[in-house]
Amino acid sequence: MKKEAVLVLDCGATNVRAMAVGREGQIVAKASVANESRISAENPHWHDWSLDDILQRLQQCSREVMEQLSGWEIRGITVTTFGVDGALTDQRGELLYPIISWKCPRTVEHMAAINSMISPQDLQTLSGVGQFSFNTLYKLLWLKQHHPALIERADAWMFISSLINQRLTGELTTDRTMAGTSQLLDIHNARFSEAILQAVGLPERLFPRQVIPGEVIGILLPEIASHFGVSPGIPVISAGHDTQFALFGSGAGLSEPVLSSGTWEILMARSPMVNTTLLPGYVGSTCELDSLPGLYNPGLQWLASGVLEWVRHLHWHDVEPGLVYQQMIAAAQKVEPGCEGLRMDSGLMARPSHAGWQGATLSTTRGHFYRAALESLSWQLRNNLQVLESIGGFKAQELLLVGGGSRNTLWNQIKADVLGLPIKVLDDAETTVLGAAMFAWSGCGAFSSPEQARAQIDYQYRYFYPGEQCEVYRNIAENGV
Repeated sequence: MKKEAVLVLDCGATNVRAMAVGREGQIVAKASVANESRISAENPHWHDWSLDDILQRLQQCSREVMEQLSGWEIRGITVTTFGVDGALTDQRGELLYPIISWKCPRTVEHMAAINSMISPQDLQTLSGVGQFSFNTLYKLLWLKQHHPALIERADAWMFISSLINQRLTGELTTDRTMAGTSQLLDIHNARFSEAILQAVGLPERLFPRQVIPGEVIGILLPEIASHFGVSPGIPVISAGHDTQFALFGSGAGLSEPVLSSGTWEILMARSPMVNTTLLPGYVGSTCELDSLPGLYNPGLQWLASGVLEWVRHLHWHDVEPGLVYQQMIAAAQKVEPGCEGLRMDSGLMARPSHAGWQGATLSTTRGHFYRAALESLSWQLRNNLQVLESIGGFKAQELLLVGGGSRNTLWNQIKADVLGLPIKVLDDAETTVLGAAMFAWSGCGAFSSPEQARAQIDYQYRYFYPGEQCEVYRNIAENGV
């Protein structure tokens, strides 16, 4: 039987990667190279992305992958990227202005001034997306103010995944899940909002036709195929925003909350409903379109391992990196739940250098501080899960955990005990690529749906169940002691 794979081109903010994925979700070849934005030629404090550089990196990775795949056939290609960033183009897809990076500060003033056009509450209720200065909306408002002629001249605004897809196929499209990150969509009908566009003075004509994940965008152009080291005529299949494909690739079912734990923790779910009127009441809340039509991804985010790193620098700066986490966990395990009254103020986590502590005594050790931080973050998770359940209209039965934070077994157990729920840990770190691959396999006709493609994957999970300390944490929640 002929060996077949799909090729996933994954453009992340830190790395650009190419991976070939087999029918059962196995990664059969991969390559990676560092990615970085560049300093803007206009201002040394601004950041742009070079599309040419990104394409060259993708080409390099693709060629490296194909060198590993002698005798394999590539059935389809798909592209997944970070959200919000994009550029104005002409009708041939040529950039009229560089891609403004999400890390660029030039759009901050436009977020602050949005009140004069539309209330932030109405904006989030309509779009689902919270107030972040890097949102697509503020990039377009900056361009409208500083380069109005380009708005008039432009044939399209294309998100970064669609810019790559255009180079591959010649087609101008909008990946649906990327549109869901823009703060310009009416999240409930998955169309660009007439109310938002009128309020901010942007024309709807800027946005090319939407393609849903798994839809064939076009056929790989011959001249591009040679650069990528693959055969011409391969279908290019829509994916889009990496978050949505990480959710799908994790194996998460409907109404199953997923926590991606890293420097920030991002708690999301795949839900058939969402009450977006609740979103503006919670800092860090958002809602995006799921990878499948008719579903939503409500979520919240907060600083997490970034806080733990601050504790490490403060109390374990004398320990070499290879040993420090083991020592931190060992010290925290010796401390009883509740940390003998030591508390860390979760409300100040957006500014970890100002995080507040209460209950420190002369007997408080650095193990107390670390465990108190773990517990505080777990209480933050508990509160945010309750919020997410209200927004998404579901009741969690367990929590699926992915990301670097899931390797901390003590923290996993504290989460299970504080939540009173099983914690299901997925060790596979390539959930984004895996999710995008399932849509590519479906799009090229190998499976009837992405769900059927995903059913071939043998997911391996580790479980952490509420244990003896669950009752202690319940008593703390009820009585504060």
